[in-house]
Amino acid sequence: MSTTIQLEQTTAEPLLLGDSAPMHALRALLRRVAGTDSTVLIHGESGTGKELVARLLHAWSPRVGRPFVAVNCGAIPGELMESELFGHERGAFTGAQAARKGRFELAGRGTLFLDEIAEMSPPLQVKLLRVLQERCFERVGGSEMLPAAARIVAATHRDLERQIELGRFREDLYYRLHVVPIQIPALRERGEDILLLAEHALRGLEAAGLGRVRLGDGVAAALLAYAWPGNVRELQNLMERLVIMHAGGTVQLRDLPAKMRDEQILPPSLPDAGTAEPDDADGDGAIRELMQLVAEPGDPVLPAQGIDLRAYLERIERSLIEQALRASDHVIAHAAARLGLRRTTLVEKIRKYNLRDGVEAPAASADARLG
Repeated sequence: MSTTIQLEQTTAEPLLLGDSAPMHALRALLRRVAGTDSTVLIHGESGTGKELVARLLHAWSPRVGRPFVAVNCGAIPGELMESELFGHERGAFTGAQAARKGRFELAGRGTLFLDEIAEMSPPLQVKLLRVLQERCFERVGGSEMLPAAARIVAATHRDLERQIELGRFREDLYYRLHVVPIQIPALRERGEDILLLAEHALRGLEAAGLGRVRLGDGVAAALLAYAWPGNVRELQNLMERLVIMHAGGTVQLRDLPAKMRDEQILPPSLPDAGTAEPDDADGDGAIRELMQLVAEPGDPVLPAQGIDLRAYLERIERSLIEQALRASDHVIAHAAARLGLRRTTLVEKIRKYNLRDGVEAPAASADARLG
């Protein structure tokens, strides 16, 4: 079986762990959407479990007894992708010695999962759009119209609206896919789920015969405080490494990676003396002014028609990050100090809001400013 294409027909239900509010909300949404035939677009950072969510959608749907086909659009060369999706007839191209079914055909009336959809080439985006519109397709080199009856679930870690602005993704395809959007929360947003997932990973590793470890004093707190840029995948990898290195023992705080032990939140009014700007005589005052603005805003007024609270808070967060970056000349360590954040947390937020493209720094110091 190819490592990039999976074809399964199973009734086994995937396990989506988590007791946090975001995960309860996610499962409730999946239950509601699973019974429909609507196209789904899953958003989430790398390592959050987008394929797991797609599999759960399939497992909770009436299509559960039919095939689940997963295709990684970023792992198949562009010149082969059309044949992989739609199949080909004998002699359609050099090397096509026999007819072959594509993934749409193999999925039948099951579920077709298009992972990393943003990596699909523009020419193929056009052909996929046509299939979604007409619900039929032709094999490469063929003329017979075949039905496209599979439910489409796509996923990406990229901001597709930003990709549209950059001319890398078709807007009409985006709206065809974006019927039901599902956002998977990042691990850092899931609170105590971090420890639940860590314990689940450790039990699985013990059951696999790799050994057992216990978490010593301070380790749980360090896991909860870390930003987890690699999300659940990073957590699972760390647990495996700890079991391999300390099987039969207790993991101490010193056994964790340095980035989990050494990064401390700087007090907003006390920037790190080692990184302070020598010419910023008013640095402390600027920080206090910024923190006062955040801590003592005017009373907000709820509009009569209501408000999208999440979008409202994100606009505030983005604005304050932009102000902190400008005030610190785009030195991330200094901006993080102004915001009372870890440096890695601020880097993740800069990526979330696509602010990195707008950051300008002299070439000689770009790494120091953006690294």
